[in-house]
Amino acid sequence: MASYRVPGTAIAVMRAGRLSAVQGFGTRVAGRDAAIDADTLFSVGSVSKLASATLCLRLVASGTLDLDRDVNDYLRRWRVPAGSHGDDRAVTLRMLLSHTSGFNVHGFADYTPGAPLPTLVQTLNGEPPAMNRALARIDPAGTRSRYSGGGYMIVQAVIEDATGERFDAVAKRLLFDPLEMRRSRFEPAPGPAIGNIAHAHGPDGKPVALPRGWQSFPELAASGLWTTAGDLAHMIVALGTSYRGRSGYMPQELAVDMMTAVTPGFTGLGPRLAGEGMARIFHHAGANDSYKAYVEGNLASGDGLVVLTNGARGDVLGDEIRNAVSDACTWPGDWSVALPAVPVASLLDDYVGSYRRRADQDPLLTGFLDTGFSADTIEVVRANDGLSLRSKGRDRKLVPIDSSDFVMPDGYVPAATLIFRFARGADRKVMHLRAIAGSDVLVFDRV
Repeated sequence: MASYRVPGTAIAVMRAGRLSAVQGFGTRVAGRDAAIDADTLFSVGSVSKLASATLCLRLVASGTLDLDRDVNDYLRRWRVPAGSHGDDRAVTLRMLLSHTSGFNVHGFADYTPGAPLPTLVQTLNGEPPAMNRALARIDPAGTRSRYSGGGYMIVQAVIEDATGERFDAVAKRLLFDPLEMRRSRFEPAPGPAIGNIAHAHGPDGKPVALPRGWQSFPELAASGLWTTAGDLAHMIVALGTSYRGRSGYMPQELAVDMMTAVTPGFTGLGPRLAGEGMARIFHHAGANDSYKAYVEGNLASGDGLVVLTNGARGDVLGDEIRNAVSDACTWPGDWSVALPAVPVASLLDDYVGSYRRRADQDPLLTGFLDTGFSADTIEVVRANDGLSLRSKGRDRKLVPIDSSDFVMPDGYVPAATLIFRFARGADRKVMHLRAIAGSDVLVFDRV
């Protein structure tokens, strides 16, 4: 925590489908005696999407919503726009929950205290005071995996229009109360009177979003959940036990549907999926400017983890915590890579050069990397005694794990190791570079 300048974190560990431990570390406000505890409230960014998806599926289970029906059948205040080139195929909740609907708007900016907040319709239309673009269809529905926080705002509109209730009220009735998530709430910013709220901190570990101490997140379904480590653990346990057929919260058939990846991505109906066999997990991360969060659950064992932080570098801290818990609990399928000593110096100059993304690669093969690694041209350059990858004006270190494969220590791919593999032919010439994340492969040809 000191190294990454993160003042506070709360951690929950689940074992065999039960909450095993929940504990706070550090302080809610840097420089103050304000201890983090099991009930401290955090903003959790896009972990909100997992909660929103869970709420949506409860409404599917009750027959209020249908995963495969055109969402325009539910919408009253806004309509899904036509796609490009006359694409009028239906957009469904299954597509929106799995980020295969073809919509833009990856995420949303934080709002400072006192800033005017947009309505849901203003967010969907990209109208002031919303700070995002209007939602638009940029891929044919169901054809590509493109992360869209904007798509989850359509899910929110569907839930509100179909039930005639506010999103937060539906969540309390069908999610928070049944799972005893007593401190949880969907709202842009909780009032100070609620108490025990983790304040926001920047990369230097100093308080930001003053004078209140935390930002506002009006996009409720996408990033507006405030919760505790213990509350989130209750949800992770309920989803896992529903999948294994031991819980009444969600029908097993629907839980299995939720935990099945929707092609061409690795996202199910809300959660991301990773690992194989006994190491199969569902997980999600959250990242607002000053709060980082991570949750996961093992589908077979019922083990799991929640990490909540109140610092801008809490995501890197979360990786450290996740690896430590995985080691301590001997979890299978850890995706971290131990770095060996590789005598690769004589080959480095062969790898230096420009690489251009190969055109018309099949989204079924590129998967998440199709839109998650969006550079069209990358450069591999010498840096000190090694290599760096230069993309969009930023250099990022490459570290060898063998003589042709390199990893990017600060490269984020959900629950996978991002590997860059140089393909060298019999003439010693490097023909192309492959970016690999699990089973997803994206090819860059040597220029």
